[in-house]
Amino acid sequence: MGQLDNKTILITAAGQGMGRAAAVMCAREGAKVHATDINEDALNSLKEEAPGITTRRLDVTDPADILAIADELPDLDGLFNCAGFVHNGTILDLSDEDWEFSVTLNVTSMVRIIRALLPGMLRRCGATGTASIVNMASMASSIKGFPNRTAYGATKAAVIGLTKGVAADFVRTGLRVNSLCPATVDTPSLRGRIASAADPVQAEKDFVARQPLGRLATVDDMTPMILYLLSDGSRFVTGQSLVVDGGVTI
Repeated sequence: MGQLDNKTILITAAGQGMGRAAAVMCAREGAKVHATDINEDALNSLKEEAPGITTRRLDVTDPADILAIADELPDLDGLFNCAGFVHNGTILDLSDEDWEFSVTLNVTSMVRIIRALLPGMLRRCGATGTASIVNMASMASSIKGFPNRTAYGATKAAVIGLTKGVAADFVRTGLRVNSLCPATVDTPSLRGRIASAADPVQAEKDFVARQPLGRLATVDDMTPMILYLLSDGSRFVTGQSLVVDGGVTI
C-alpha cells in the first residue's frame, strides 16, 4: 500500500523540477494527482511517467482560472503550492514591476489558491479527520540572507508567515499547513539561472560552495519531505517550516 492511498492532491508548477517530481512521487504512492502548470507541453509528457495523474493548464496569477479549477475539482486531501519565481539582484536592481510580479507569483497566488480550495479541504477534514497543505518556501534569504535575493527572500518569508497564519486559524479542524524550505536544488529553473550568468562555470561553483555537504540538492532529496508532509505520517505537525538545506543554516 502507498502512503497516499485514497488521497486526492493538487500540485502547482508540476511541469518540471520539484513540482514534477512531487507529482510522480504522489501518484506512485497511490494518490490521485491533479498536476497543473502554465506549460501544457510539460504536462503532456508528465502523464507518461506515472499512472493516476490528471493534468490541467493553470495560470496561478489569474484569479478567474483559480476559481474555475476550484469549481472543477473534488474536495482535496492535499495541496502542494510549488509555483514560484526567483528575482536576481539587490534592492537597487528591483523595479516596481519585478517586485509586483514576485509578490503576485510567490505569495498572492498561494493566498488565492488556498482561499479557493480551503472549503473543500475542510470538508475532507470533517470526513477523514485530516488534510494537508504544503507551501514552497526557501531557506534562501527568508531564513538566512544571501546576496541578490532581496525580493525572493522577502516573498518566501511571507510564505512562512502565511503558512503559520492559516495553520493557526484552522488547527482545530484537523487541517495541517506547513512550508518546505529547501537548499539550492538542481532543477531546470536553477540551470536557467546558471546559464544566464556572466560566467556560468563560476556561477555553478558558487552555488555548490555555499552547500556544506559539498553538492547541490536534488529533487530526490526533497520528495521524501513532501511525501512526509502530505501523508498521515505528519498528522501531528502543523505551522512548521521544514528546513532541508544540507547544513547551510547550521
